[in-house]
Amino acid sequence: MLRLENVRKAFRSGQDIVLALGGVNLDLAKGDFLTVIGSNGAGKTTLLNIIAGTILPTVGRVSVKDRDVTTLPAYRRAQWIGRITQDPLAGTAPMMTIAENLALASKRAHRSLRLAITRRKRREMVERMLSLGMALEHRLDDPVSLLSGGERQALTVTMATLAQPEILLLDEHTAALDPANAAKVSLLTQEFVERLGVTTIMVTHNMEHALALGNRLLMMNKGEIIYDFNGGEKGSLTVVDLVDLFSRQHIVDDELLLEAR
Repeated sequence: MLRLENVRKAFRSGQDIVLALGGVNLDLAKGDFLTVIGSNGAGKTTLLNIIAGTILPTVGRVSVKDRDVTTLPAYRRAQWIGRITQDPLAGTAPMMTIAENLALASKRAHRSLRLAITRRKRREMVERMLSLGMALEHRLDDPVSLLSGGERQALTVTMATLAQPEILLLDEHTAALDPANAAKVSLLTQEFVERLGVTTIMVTHNMEHALALGNRLLMMNKGEIIYDFNGGEKGSLTVVDLVDLFSRQHIVDDELLLEAR
């Protein structure tokens, strides 16, 4: 489904060249759920940006469904790739209503030019909002700008289900939420991924989430993949094991250690 071959990304910082990714190779099959952890500056977000097409690699190749998309811009890849960031304000149109946002996401999935909200579509929207348990089914005509961060992020995940991406990128998408809303959005995301079998990459600082979700775990440092755990090997790991692995690499990151507690 997704393949990266010897992907390198270098940025210029003043007179210096900073290597953000150094020859990353990655192969994901359909339905894989990969969690990615690493300290700040490890290359996690750069990895997602290259997959999404918001930046291009310096060298290397990116393929989606055996098609070379290395030079395709993000809007061209959007037919296959969905992305949810940690900013609850980023995934929705704030001045449009909840219903209009849902209709827009549905329109993307069916490549339709119509944004009409029929009675049948409205009933479907009510059912989807009911499943969130946030009483949003009564607020379909409210502008999204009136929603809390947790409500907006839950709506963003729901919109992703309507758009039906084949690859979903989660860039610390619960990091800006309080613990209760983070748990709700995380559960909602997991249900969506499992139900539709979406190939997923989730970047997180939360080691417990990284271990609990998905079938594969990557640990990154200085632009490289330093550990890659699959299946039962991943399932046997604990947070203490991960902290020990970071220590062996002489990685000290206060945010990671805080999340590990």
